[in-house]
Amino acid sequence: MINLENKIVLITGGSRGIGAACCKLFAQANAKVAFTYNKDRKAADEVAKQIGSNYWASFQIDLNDKLNMEENIDKIFEQLKDIDILVNNAGIWKGDSIDKLSLNMWEETMTVNMTSTFLFTKKAAEIMKKKRDGKIINVSSTAGQRGEAFHSDYAASKGAMISFTKAMASELGEYNINVNSVAPGWVLTDMSNWVFEDEGYKVEVIDGIPIRRIATAEDIAGPVLFLASDLARHITGEILNVNGGSVLCG
Repeated sequence: MINLENKIVLITGGSRGIGAACCKLFAQANAKVAFTYNKDRKAADEVAKQIGSNYWASFQIDLNDKLNMEENIDKIFEQLKDIDILVNNAGIWKGDSIDKLSLNMWEETMTVNMTSTFLFTKKAAEIMKKKRDGKIINVSSTAGQRGEAFHSDYAASKGAMISFTKAMASELGEYNINVNSVAPGWVLTDMSNWVFEDEGYKVEVIDGIPIRRIATAEDIAGPVLFLASDLARHITGEILNVNGGSVLCG
């Protein structure tokens, strides 16, 4: 039902996890898929191979490099020339107790998770406003809604992303640009798999999810695709929780 033929999508952090799942699903919906990645060129090449004929481009960028990030993002959009859909997915999950959390870790998390979202959105909005059309989807987290002990940096960055989503929805709506967020709970990806090496904790997490399973990356990619489609043309400023019912908040 969802056909994004002739649409160009840029997905940040597309070489693994939720980002890679989004790349593949958008390609199946006939979009032209471009994505960014950090360092793993081999993983990026594998995703490009799996995208197949709908592969558009991939860009290596260090989202923790404040000095060069804006310049490099400008170069990415110069090469893209056009964009219809932006998925701000790239992120890191680090943390510690507040008395041990370093300023460097705090700033790294905020830069990678939130500053990159701001800069990619800024450039995409410039293009989308001119043609009065576009979709922006930010991958946040339930941690941004309820907080997360020992990960205050991550929770703060995702809470900022949620507020930024609502601000952009209000600001860009008159240009026919929809801005929404998908907020996952636990997801089985490379970023979190190490947590579930403790089988006892994994059972505890599953017991706290009404659907009784942990999401896969594909479970998150589906709602992202929906929000990027015309099926969601009258939805903006929404935080779509995809957590199996573990956190029941709007």
